[in-house]
Amino acid sequence: MSENLEKISAQMRKWILEYIILMIINTGEVYSSDILKILKENNLIVVEGTLYPLLSRLRKDSIITYYWVESISGPPRKYFKLTKQGKELLGSMESIWNNLESAVINIQKNK
Repeated sequence: MSENLEKISAQMRKWILEYIILMIINTGEVYSSDILKILKENNLIVVEGTLYPLLSRLRKDSIITYYWVESISGPPRKYFKLTKQGKELLGSMESIWNNLESAVINIQKNK
């Protein structure tokens, strides 16, 4: 893969990964293992070293928040949920995704 193509691929993957993670968190309050499991089940292999910095940035940007829950079987778990700002961002991202998807489908039909 050329260097430019690798950069484009990385940028696209970063945006899509953020969008997907926000969608997962929006389904209900989840912890990081839930997110990794859902990604893996959908053939989107993401390592913890990628997920945790992204979650940290989203929290720092007030897109998500978290709270701790004690666990009987181990250490406390950090559960994530979207903030109001996060829900607004997700709505904007959904609109962008739908417009892009529609444009790509229309172009594919007309080639």
